[in-house]
Amino acid sequence: MKSSQRISHLTGGGSDGWDVFYRARRMKAAGQPVIELTIGEHDIRTAPDILAAMDAAARAGHTGYASVPGTDALRKAVATRIATRTGVATGPENILITPGGQAGLFAAAMATLDPGDRALFVDPYYVTYPGTLRAAGGVPVPVAARPEHAFQPQAADLAVVAPDARVLLVNSPNNPTGAVYDAATLADIAGVVTDHDLWLISDEVYDTQVWEGEHLSPRALPGMADRTLVVGSMSKSHAMTGSRIGWVCGPEEIIVEMINLATHTTYGVPGYIQDAATFALGQGETPEEAVAAPFRRRRAITARLVAGQNVVRAAPMQGAMYAMLDIRATGLSGEGFANALLDAERVAVMPGESFGAAAAGHVRVALTVDDAAFEDALGRLLRFAAARAGAVSPA
Repeated sequence: MKSSQRISHLTGGGSDGWDVFYRARRMKAAGQPVIELTIGEHDIRTAPDILAAMDAAARAGHTGYASVPGTDALRKAVATRIATRTGVATGPENILITPGGQAGLFAAAMATLDPGDRALFVDPYYVTYPGTLRAAGGVPVPVAARPEHAFQPQAADLAVVAPDARVLLVNSPNNPTGAVYDAATLADIAGVVTDHDLWLISDEVYDTQVWEGEHLSPRALPGMADRTLVVGSMSKSHAMTGSRIGWVCGPEEIIVEMINLATHTTYGVPGYIQDAATFALGQGETPEEAVAAPFRRRRAITARLVAGQNVVRAAPMQGAMYAMLDIRATGLSGEGFANALLDAERVAVMPGESFGAAAAGHVRVALTVDDAAFEDALGRLLRFAAARAGAVSPA
């Protein structure tokens, strides 16, 4: 028997550039001392008080079916958080609670795309974007955000592919590049979306990890609240990756339809996890700042070490828990560099090509091990790059 085309074509075929990640995991399992700077997983765990709230809720009996749209308390807490931070009037009716940000992305794509609709997304991109759009029946269309523009998408590039498209998916602060879209970029995005009558899906799961500038939600721009779906999550802000708790914020009429989708797919999120998330949001910004603090420190370590050499360049590290490093001076592709580095130094990083063609010749470094180990690993990466660059023959 054959599987459906929807499933078999989900990834689009071909290599996804993640071979180095799986190889590093195998090496580590075999006992080799590999330092992993690959995926966006915190090196700290969920705070004990959040776990205590989760335990208390479960022991109090909130272990049955929970309300599919989310509990009233959590929807209200998320709405209040968004309204306070963006200045846009937001109520519980604008919120759907989802099993993590990825489920929110899937729900947003399902709500806005019909089979065959063209769906634009910015390259470099988080790896699930094309497959998520395909799963909803869309035709994924990448739009390059180039290193020479600090990975900020350009209005002219978006306008070329916007005619006859249905959706634009953006992500700021950005994974993998660390770019935080500035006001001019967001105004350009809003202009293209409005001019071509598109839905905008805005992935804002890194909104608490901003090192330069400020996070601006495109939903707050004039005329954008009625055509924007914002995806958020507790994963990055509160180190609750395994709890799978996220949301979509959007116009009430489409949220109602997305609740119908949730009824037929996830059937909600466990109530005791929602209660823990409600507790966490009630603690204000202090816990979020504590979760973000290690990445801020390691960003400073990266800036200092990169400034001390002239082979590897860093894209502007404005937000998120990553550094995008330009290693083209070594003469290697991102994939070639990542594999060679793993073999020589037992340091695992992600090839830029894993995240799209626009990141070719780069590697993404996750700031996700303790400070001393991170400084050691990054120093080894830079020395390795210097040695490879010395072996490159002049043109």
